[in-house]
Amino acid sequence: MARTAPGTADPVKSLLHRHRTLCEDAVDPLEIAAALEAHGITDKAALARFRHRDVFALAEELYARVPHDTASAEPAVAAQTTGAKRLAPWMLVTPLPGLVAAFTLFLLDRAGGQTRLGVALAGAVALSCAVAASLRHGPLRAEGRRAPAVRLWVYWLLAYAVYGDGLLTAHVEGGSGPSWSATPTSLVALSFAVVPAAWCAHLFSLRARRGLARSRGLADFTASTRPTLLVAVALYACALTGIALLVPPLFHDVHGYGGALGVHGLHGFHDGGDPAHVAALGTLLLLARLLTVHGRPGAAAAGLAAACAVEALASLSVLVSGLPGYAALGTPVAQAVHAWGAGAVPALACGAAAAGLLCHAAVSLARASAHT
Repeated sequence: MARTAPGTADPVKSLLHRHRTLCEDAVDPLEIAAALEAHGITDKAALARFRHRDVFALAEELYARVPHDTASAEPAVAAQTTGAKRLAPWMLVTPLPGLVAAFTLFLLDRAGGQTRLGVALAGAVALSCAVAASLRHGPLRAEGRRAPAVRLWVYWLLAYAVYGDGLLTAHVEGGSGPSWSATPTSLVALSFAVVPAAWCAHLFSLRARRGLARSRGLADFTASTRPTLLVAVALYACALTGIALLVPPLFHDVHGYGGALGVHGLHGFHDGGDPAHVAALGTLLLLARLLTVHGRPGAAAAGLAAACAVEALASLSVLVSGLPGYAALGTPVAQAVHAWGAGAVPALACGAAAAGLLCHAAVSLARASAHT
Protein backbone atom coordinates (compact mmCIF):
# COMPACT_ATOMS: atom_id res chain seq x y z
CA MET A 1 0.00 0.00 0.00
CA ALA A 2 1.28 3.46 -0.89
CA ARG A 3 2.10 5.61 2.13
CA THR A 4 0.23 8.91 2.46
CA ALA A 5 2.46 11.92 2.01
CA PRO A 6 3.13 13.80 5.25
CA GLY A 7 0.83 16.74 5.73
CA THR A 8 -1.83 15.52 3.25
CA ALA A 9 -4.39 14.69 5.94
CA ASP A 10 -4.02 18.08 7.59
CA PRO A 11 -2.48 20.65 5.21
CA VAL A 12 -2.94 23.42 7.77
CA LYS A 13 -0.55 21.61 10.12
CA SER A 14 2.32 21.78 7.63
CA LEU A 15 1.58 25.46 6.98
CA LEU A 16 1.63 26.11 10.71
CA HIS A 17 4.98 24.33 10.98
CA ARG A 18 6.48 26.64 8.34
CA HIS A 19 5.07 29.83 9.89
CA ARG A 20 4.87 28.92 13.57
CA THR A 21 6.93 31.91 14.76
CA LEU A 22 4.73 34.28 12.78
CA CYS A 23 1.55 32.75 14.21
CA GLU A 24 2.84 32.84 17.79
CA ASP A 25 3.99 36.47 17.56
CA ALA A 26 0.85 37.72 15.79
CA VAL A 27 -1.36 40.09 17.74
CA ASP A 28 -4.49 38.93 15.93
CA PRO A 29 -5.53 36.74 12.94
CA LEU A 30 -5.52 39.78 10.65
CA GLU A 31 -1.75 40.04 10.96
CA ILE A 32 -1.41 36.40 9.94
CA ALA A 33 -3.75 36.93 6.96
CA ALA A 34 -1.66 39.84 5.70
CA ALA A 35 1.55 37.81 6.07
CA LEU A 36 0.04 34.83 4.23
CA GLU A 37 -0.86 37.05 1.31
CA ALA A 38 2.70 38.38 1.28
CA HIS A 39 3.86 34.76 0.94
CA GLY A 40 1.65 34.27 -2.12
CA ILE A 41 -1.32 32.49 -0.55
CA THR A 42 -4.53 33.73 -2.17
CA ASP A 43 -8.19 33.00 -1.43
CA LYS A 44 -8.17 30.37 -4.19
CA ALA A 45 -5.11 28.69 -2.70
CA ALA A 46 -6.70 28.75 0.77
CA LEU A 47 -9.72 26.88 -0.62
CA ALA A 48 -7.91 24.45 -2.91
CA ARG A 49 -4.86 23.57 -0.79
CA PHE A 50 -5.97 24.20 2.80
CA ARG A 51 -9.77 23.64 2.60
CA HIS A 52 -10.73 27.07 3.97
CA ARG A 53 -13.04 29.51 2.22
CA ASP A 54 -10.50 32.35 2.19
CA VAL A 55 -7.19 33.57 3.62
CA PHE A 56 -8.93 35.21 6.59
CA ALA A 57 -10.57 31.95 7.66
CA LEU A 58 -7.24 30.17 7.27
CA ALA A 59 -5.53 32.82 9.39
CA GLU A 60 -8.13 32.41 12.13
CA GLU A 61 -7.47 28.66 12.14
CA LEU A 62 -3.71 29.18 12.41
CA TYR A 63 -4.15 31.74 15.17
CA ALA A 64 -6.38 29.39 17.14
CA ARG A 65 -3.88 26.52 16.94
CA VAL A 66 -1.02 28.27 18.72
CA PRO A 67 -0.93 29.51 22.33
CA HIS A 68 -1.06 33.26 22.99
CA ASP A 69 -0.37 35.26 26.12
CA THR A 70 -3.78 36.90 26.47
CA ALA A 71 -2.96 38.19 29.96
CA SER A 72 -0.22 40.47 28.61
CA ALA A 73 -2.15 41.32 25.46
CA GLU A 74 -5.13 42.81 27.30
CA PRO A 75 -3.14 45.56 29.08
CA ALA A 76 -1.42 46.41 25.79
CA VAL A 77 -4.77 46.82 24.03
CA ALA A 78 -6.09 48.91 26.94
CA ALA A 79 -2.98 51.12 26.78
CA GLN A 80 -3.45 51.63 23.03
CA THR A 81 -7.10 52.57 23.54
CA THR A 82 -6.21 55.04 26.28
CA GLY A 83 -3.40 56.51 24.19
CA ALA A 84 -5.69 56.95 21.20
CA LYS A 85 -7.92 59.22 23.27
CA ARG A 86 -5.00 61.53 24.05
CA LEU A 87 -3.30 63.87 21.63
CA ALA A 88 -0.71 61.81 19.74
CA PRO A 89 2.87 63.20 19.57
CA TRP A 90 2.81 63.39 15.78
CA MET A 91 -0.14 65.79 15.92
CA LEU A 92 2.07 68.25 17.82
CA VAL A 93 5.15 67.76 15.65
CA THR A 94 3.69 68.00 12.13
CA PRO A 95 2.99 71.78 12.25
CA LEU A 96 6.67 72.50 13.08
CA PRO A 97 8.02 72.47 9.46
CA GLY A 98 5.54 75.10 8.31
CA LEU A 99 6.17 77.31 11.34
CA VAL A 100 9.94 77.03 10.95
CA ALA A 101 9.79 77.82 7.22
CA ALA A 102 7.51 80.83 7.77
CA PHE A 103 9.65 82.18 10.61
CA THR A 104 12.81 81.78 8.53
CA LEU A 105 11.24 83.70 5.65
CA PHE A 106 10.17 86.40 8.10
CA LEU A 107 13.74 86.72 9.42
CA LEU A 108 15.20 86.75 5.91
CA ASP A 109 13.00 89.70 5.09
CA ARG A 110 14.54 91.70 7.93
CA ALA A 111 18.14 90.51 7.59
CA GLY A 112 20.74 92.18 5.44
CA GLY A 113 24.22 91.55 4.05
CA GLN A 114 26.08 88.54 5.42
CA THR A 115 23.43 88.07 8.11
CA ARG A 116 20.96 86.91 5.49
CA LEU A 117 23.20 84.00 4.48
CA GLY A 118 23.55 82.90 8.10
CA VAL A 119 19.79 83.11 8.64
CA ALA A 120 19.20 81.09 5.48
CA LEU A 121 21.61 78.34 6.54
CA ALA A 122 20.25 78.19 10.08
CA GLY A 123 16.70 78.10 8.74
CA ALA A 124 17.57 75.27 6.33
CA VAL A 125 19.05 73.19 9.15
CA ALA A 126 16.09 73.90 11.44
CA LEU A 127 13.61 73.05 8.69
CA SER A 128 15.42 69.79 7.92
CA CYS A 129 15.29 68.83 11.62
CA ALA A 130 11.60 69.72 11.85
CA VAL A 131 10.74 67.62 8.79
CA ALA A 132 12.83 64.72 10.12
CA ALA A 133 10.95 64.89 13.43
CA SER A 134 7.62 64.85 11.57
CA LEU A 135 8.65 61.77 9.60
CA ARG A 136 9.97 59.98 12.66
CA HIS A 137 6.59 59.80 14.41
CA GLY A 138 3.05 58.89 13.51
CA PRO A 139 1.59 57.74 10.19
CA LEU A 140 4.53 59.04 8.12
CA ARG A 141 7.08 56.94 10.03
CA ALA A 142 9.00 54.50 7.83
CA GLU A 143 12.02 53.49 9.88
CA GLY A 144 14.22 50.93 8.16
CA ARG A 145 12.23 50.95 4.91
CA ARG A 146 13.82 53.80 2.98
CA ALA A 147 15.70 53.40 -0.28
CA PRO A 148 19.24 54.86 -0.14
CA ALA A 149 18.79 57.47 -2.90
CA VAL A 150 15.38 58.80 -1.85
CA ARG A 151 16.80 61.66 0.23
CA LEU A 152 18.91 62.85 -2.71
CA TRP A 153 15.91 62.92 -5.06
CA VAL A 154 13.78 64.76 -2.50
CA TYR A 155 16.47 67.43 -1.99
CA TRP A 156 16.72 67.92 -5.74
CA LEU A 157 12.95 68.33 -6.12
CA LEU A 158 12.77 70.83 -3.25
CA ALA A 159 15.76 72.81 -4.53
CA TYR A 160 14.18 72.98 -7.97
CA ALA A 161 10.91 74.15 -6.42
CA VAL A 162 12.78 77.12 -4.92
CA TYR A 163 15.27 77.98 -7.68
CA GLY A 164 14.31 76.02 -10.79
CA ASP A 165 11.60 78.28 -12.19
CA GLY A 166 13.74 81.39 -11.95
CA LEU A 167 16.76 79.68 -13.49
CA LEU A 168 14.72 78.20 -16.32
CA THR A 169 13.05 81.52 -17.11
CA ALA A 170 16.38 83.35 -17.14
CA HIS A 171 17.85 80.90 -19.65
CA VAL A 172 14.77 80.73 -21.87
CA GLU A 173 14.55 84.52 -22.12
CA GLY A 174 18.28 84.78 -22.71
CA GLY A 175 18.83 87.54 -20.18
CA SER A 176 16.14 89.81 -21.61
CA GLY A 177 13.68 89.07 -18.80
CA PRO A 178 13.92 89.42 -15.04
CA SER A 179 17.11 88.35 -13.35
CA TRP A 180 17.41 84.90 -11.82
CA SER A 181 15.41 84.71 -8.61
CA ALA A 182 14.04 82.34 -6.00
CA THR A 183 10.48 81.39 -5.05
CA PRO A 184 10.79 80.49 -1.35
CA THR A 185 7.04 80.45 -0.75
CA SER A 186 6.89 77.12 -2.61
CA LEU A 187 8.97 75.60 0.17
CA VAL A 188 6.81 77.29 2.82
CA ALA A 189 3.64 75.86 1.25
CA LEU A 190 5.13 72.37 1.10
CA SER A 191 6.25 72.68 4.72
CA PHE A 192 2.75 73.58 5.89
CA ALA A 193 1.42 70.65 3.81
CA VAL A 194 3.09 68.17 6.18
CA VAL A 195 0.02 68.52 8.42
CA PRO A 196 -2.60 67.37 5.88
CA ALA A 197 -0.13 64.74 4.62
CA ALA A 198 0.08 63.17 8.07
CA TRP A 199 -3.69 63.28 8.58
CA CYS A 200 -4.43 61.77 5.15
CA ALA A 201 -1.86 59.02 5.75
CA HIS A 202 -3.45 58.40 9.15
CA LEU A 203 -6.91 58.25 7.57
CA PHE A 204 -5.76 55.74 4.98
CA SER A 205 -3.95 53.53 7.49
CA LEU A 206 -6.84 53.60 9.95
CA ARG A 207 -9.47 52.78 7.33
CA ALA A 208 -7.29 50.00 5.90
CA ARG A 209 -6.88 48.42 9.35
CA ARG A 210 -10.63 48.54 9.88
CA GLY A 211 -11.09 47.06 6.43
CA LEU A 212 -8.95 44.10 7.45
CA ALA A 213 -11.24 43.48 10.40
CA ARG A 214 -14.43 43.69 8.30
CA SER A 215 -13.32 41.89 5.14
CA ARG A 216 -14.03 38.24 4.44
CA GLY A 217 -11.52 37.75 1.66
CA LEU A 218 -8.62 39.43 -0.11
CA ALA A 219 -10.79 40.64 -2.98
CA ASP A 220 -13.22 42.17 -0.51
CA PHE A 221 -10.38 43.97 1.26
CA THR A 222 -8.96 45.31 -2.01
CA ALA A 223 -12.36 46.56 -3.12
CA SER A 224 -12.79 48.54 0.10
CA THR A 225 -9.20 49.83 0.43
CA ARG A 226 -8.57 51.18 -3.08
CA PRO A 227 -11.29 53.88 -2.90
CA THR A 228 -9.96 54.88 0.53
CA LEU A 229 -6.52 55.47 -0.97
CA LEU A 230 -7.93 57.55 -3.83
CA VAL A 231 -10.02 59.64 -1.42
CA ALA A 232 -7.03 60.25 0.87
CA VAL A 233 -4.83 61.37 -2.02
CA ALA A 234 -7.60 63.58 -3.43
CA LEU A 235 -8.17 65.21 -0.04
CA TYR A 236 -4.47 65.93 0.29
CA ALA A 237 -4.23 67.35 -3.24
CA CYS A 238 -7.14 69.70 -2.53
CA ALA A 239 -5.65 70.80 0.80
CA LEU A 240 -2.22 71.36 -0.75
CA THR A 241 -3.67 73.36 -3.64
CA GLY A 242 -5.45 75.60 -1.15
CA ILE A 243 -2.23 76.09 0.81
CA ALA A 244 -0.30 76.83 -2.40
CA LEU A 245 -2.82 79.53 -3.32
CA LEU A 246 -2.97 81.01 0.19
CA VAL A 247 0.68 81.23 1.18
CA PRO A 248 2.08 83.57 -1.55
CA PRO A 249 -0.39 86.45 -0.98
CA LEU A 250 0.16 86.23 2.78
CA PHE A 251 3.92 86.71 2.43
CA HIS A 252 3.55 89.15 -0.45
CA ASP A 253 2.46 91.79 2.04
CA VAL A 254 5.51 91.41 4.29
CA HIS A 255 7.50 94.65 4.37
CA GLY A 256 10.35 94.59 1.87
CA TYR A 257 9.72 90.96 0.94
CA GLY A 258 10.31 91.27 -2.79
CA GLY A 259 13.41 93.40 -2.48
CA ALA A 260 14.96 91.47 0.38
CA LEU A 261 14.70 88.09 -1.30
CA GLY A 262 15.06 89.15 -4.90
CA VAL A 263 11.75 87.66 -6.00
CA HIS A 264 10.52 89.37 -9.13
CA GLY A 265 7.18 87.69 -9.65
CA LEU A 266 7.89 84.96 -12.18
CA HIS A 267 5.09 83.15 -13.88
CA GLY A 268 3.79 81.85 -10.56
CA PHE A 269 1.07 83.29 -8.36
CA HIS A 270 2.16 86.66 -6.98
CA ASP A 271 5.71 86.24 -5.65
CA GLY A 272 5.35 82.52 -5.11
CA GLY A 273 5.78 79.42 -7.20
CA ASP A 274 3.24 77.93 -9.57
CA PRO A 275 0.42 76.34 -7.49
CA ALA A 276 0.19 73.50 -10.02
CA HIS A 277 3.88 72.73 -9.50
CA VAL A 278 3.51 72.81 -5.72
CA ALA A 279 0.41 70.59 -5.82
CA ALA A 280 2.01 68.06 -8.17
CA LEU A 281 5.25 67.92 -6.17
CA GLY A 282 3.46 67.60 -2.84
CA THR A 283 1.22 64.81 -4.15
CA LEU A 284 4.27 63.00 -5.53
CA LEU A 285 6.03 63.25 -2.15
CA LEU A 286 2.96 61.96 -0.30
CA LEU A 287 2.56 58.95 -2.59
CA ALA A 288 6.26 58.17 -2.31
CA ARG A 289 6.04 58.33 1.47
CA LEU A 290 2.92 56.13 1.60
CA LEU A 291 4.64 53.51 -0.53
CA THR A 292 7.72 53.66 1.68
CA VAL A 293 5.70 53.41 4.90
CA HIS A 294 3.88 50.34 3.58
CA GLY A 295 6.99 48.51 2.44
CA ARG A 296 7.43 49.64 -1.19
CA PRO A 297 10.48 51.97 -1.01
CA GLY A 298 11.84 50.86 -4.38
CA ALA A 299 8.79 52.09 -6.25
CA ALA A 300 8.89 55.38 -4.32
CA ALA A 301 12.53 55.94 -5.26
CA ALA A 302 11.81 55.16 -8.92
CA GLY A 303 8.98 57.72 -9.09
CA LEU A 304 11.05 60.46 -7.45
CA ALA A 305 14.04 59.70 -9.68
CA ALA A 306 11.87 59.89 -12.79
CA ALA A 307 10.62 63.36 -11.86
CA CYS A 308 14.19 64.51 -11.15
CA ALA A 309 15.37 63.15 -14.49
CA VAL A 310 12.68 65.01 -16.44
CA GLU A 311 13.44 68.29 -14.66
CA ALA A 312 17.17 67.86 -15.21
CA LEU A 313 16.77 66.98 -18.89
CA ALA A 314 14.44 69.95 -19.46
CA SER A 315 16.95 72.36 -17.90
CA LEU A 316 19.85 70.73 -19.77
CA SER A 317 18.05 70.99 -23.11
CA VAL A 318 17.67 74.74 -22.64
CA LEU A 319 21.33 75.13 -21.71
CA VAL A 320 22.55 73.04 -24.68
CA SER A 321 20.26 74.90 -27.10
CA GLY A 322 22.57 77.90 -26.74
CA LEU A 323 25.34 76.00 -28.56
CA PRO A 324 25.60 76.30 -32.36
CA GLY A 325 23.51 73.68 -34.13
CA TYR A 326 21.55 72.58 -31.05
CA ALA A 327 18.91 75.32 -30.94
CA ALA A 328 16.08 72.86 -31.67
CA LEU A 329 16.72 70.90 -28.45
CA GLY A 330 15.39 73.64 -26.22
CA THR A 331 12.40 74.54 -28.39
CA PRO A 332 9.77 72.31 -26.67
CA VAL A 333 10.72 73.56 -23.20
CA ALA A 334 10.91 77.19 -24.36
CA GLN A 335 7.47 76.96 -25.96
CA ALA A 336 6.02 75.44 -22.78
CA VAL A 337 7.56 78.21 -20.66
CA HIS A 338 6.22 80.94 -22.94
CA ALA A 339 2.77 79.37 -23.10
CA TRP A 340 2.17 78.28 -19.51
CA GLY A 341 5.06 79.64 -17.45
CA ALA A 342 8.21 78.06 -16.06
CA GLY A 343 6.22 76.16 -13.44
CA ALA A 344 4.53 74.05 -16.13
CA VAL A 345 7.69 72.00 -16.77
CA PRO A 346 8.17 70.68 -13.20
CA ALA A 347 4.39 70.43 -12.78
CA LEU A 348 4.23 68.05 -15.75
CA ALA A 349 7.27 66.11 -14.52
CA CYS A 350 5.98 65.70 -10.96
CA GLY A 351 2.39 65.16 -12.12
CA ALA A 352 3.34 62.34 -14.47
CA ALA A 353 5.50 60.70 -11.80
CA ALA A 354 2.69 61.07 -9.24
CA ALA A 355 0.20 59.48 -11.67
CA GLY A 356 2.55 56.54 -12.11
CA LEU A 357 3.00 56.10 -8.36
CA LEU A 358 -0.76 56.39 -7.84
CA CYS A 359 -1.39 53.55 -10.29
CA HIS A 360 1.23 51.44 -8.52
CA ALA A 361 -0.14 52.33 -5.08
CA ALA A 362 -3.70 51.48 -6.15
CA VAL A 363 -2.49 47.92 -6.72
CA SER A 364 0.17 47.38 -4.06
CA LEU A 365 -1.37 49.32 -1.15
CA ALA A 366 -4.74 47.65 -1.67
CA ARG A 367 -3.22 44.33 -0.61
CA ALA A 368 -3.48 43.08 2.94
CA SER A 369 0.26 42.40 3.01
CA ALA A 370 0.92 46.16 2.82
CA HIS A 371 -0.73 46.67 6.21
CA THR A 372 1.06 44.20 8.47
